[in-house]
Amino acid sequence: MSDTVADLIDRLHREAEQDRPSEETPDVGIVMGSDSDLEVMMTGGTRRGAYDAFIDELGFGEQTDFESPPEERFTFETYVTSAHRTPDLMTAYAETAEDRGLEVVIAGAGGKSADLPNMTASIAYPLPVIGVPVQEKSVDSVIGMPTGAPLVAVDAGKSFNAALSAAQILARQYDDVRDRLVAYHDGLREGVGTVSRELHDGGTVDFSTQ
Repeated sequence: MSDTVADLIDRLHREAEQDRPSEETPDVGIVMGSDSDLEVMMTGGTRRGAYDAFIDELGFGEQTDFESPPEERFTFETYVTSAHRTPDLMTAYAETAEDRGLEVVIAGAGGKSADLPNMTASIAYPLPVIGVPVQEKSVDSVIGMPTGAPLVAVDAGKSFNAALSAAQILARQYDDVRDRLVAYHDGLREGVGTVSRELHDGGTVDFSTQ
């Protein structure tokens, strides 16, 4: 029986050697410590997540085949790279991330020992890494990096904001991503204006029963 972890590590290194054009490689990497983190990291459950931000709001595509990118110009990929159960896979992912064309990584982990974001940031440096504490008890672990070892982090469970932050990094280089972010923000602004007008003009009771 093949060693799946070893196969994945070999794949990452092979992809890093290909030197493919940036428009054909994933722009954002999303890694998590366990598939139990998937709901928070991707769809957010009752709270929208990174997948919703990238797909619904920013028009990114999910790239599942490194050698066959989707039609969308900007893409993300997803992996599980446990810092405790597969440290070799986590290391290989972080070491190869920049050579594989990634421009930013979002790393999420739960529990009190949420080490994946920290370790990924240390190994992938100077590639920017955005940490997502999957639970409230993960916050201290994720944000507790020493001076000289930077890691940007969002609040517990807010992978949606991590996706927006990743897009902001890309927007400094790509005007198209910047335009998408501005359009998303303008939509939020207009939504607040619409709600405010309906609340005031219709009154609290009518608004509350809509």
